[in-house]
Amino acid sequence: MTTFPGGTSITRVTVYAEGGTPHLHTTSTEAYVVIAGAGAVQTLGPSGFRETPLEPGSTVWFTPGVIHRAINHGGLELLVVMSNAGLPESGDAVMTFPAEVVADPERYRSAAVLDPPSEETVRARRALALDGFERLRRDGLDGFFEHAAALVRPHVGQWREIVRARPPGSGAVLDALAAGDGRHLREAAVFSAPESAAQGWGMCGRLGTHDVREAKGFDR
Repeated sequence: MTTFPGGTSITRVTVYAEGGTPHLHTTSTEAYVVIAGAGAVQTLGPSGFRETPLEPGSTVWFTPGVIHRAINHGGLELLVVMSNAGLPESGDAVMTFPAEVVADPERYRSAAVLDPPSEETVRARRALALDGFERLRRDGLDGFFEHAAALVRPHVGQWREIVRARPPGSGAVLDALAAGDGRHLREAAVFSAPESAAQGWGMCGRLGTHDVREAKGFDR
């Protein structure tokens, strides 16, 4: 079991001063652990719109299908924990572009790509998603979830392979222990995944990623 606990991933996010781009995840639950500054997370789902304050020590999480956007009130930094490591990086996020864009895979892909990655392209993408977000707040979510599912459908085969490649989880360990088999304990090891030196342009802020799938092993 060499993966990060629970098959999760972690990323440090320095939230953009103008806030993040609203989006949802179709497979992954996401958690914000606030490590500095102040702000809020705006969420929109079947139960409606909500804004939750964020301050150091706050922990907020939301399940697949919850549209979310981080708001920066000053120096907001988050440690983001994502379930299903590898899937969010492979197309799991769907941004809230207007319906005519989300319904057209080619237009969606064109709007989603940062070409080139820069503050200007981040702002343009966020502005388009905020337009769609305000429409969803006003008019409701009818049709959006169906369009989101259609957009990610081509990725599902790749996602299955990512999941299959993971080591056996806790269920297999419990089965072994129930049978008196502790051989997995002989494979014990320590791993480290330093933060990447280069910060990427994410949807909510600048990203300091930890590649927990390529962790460095010790004590083997």
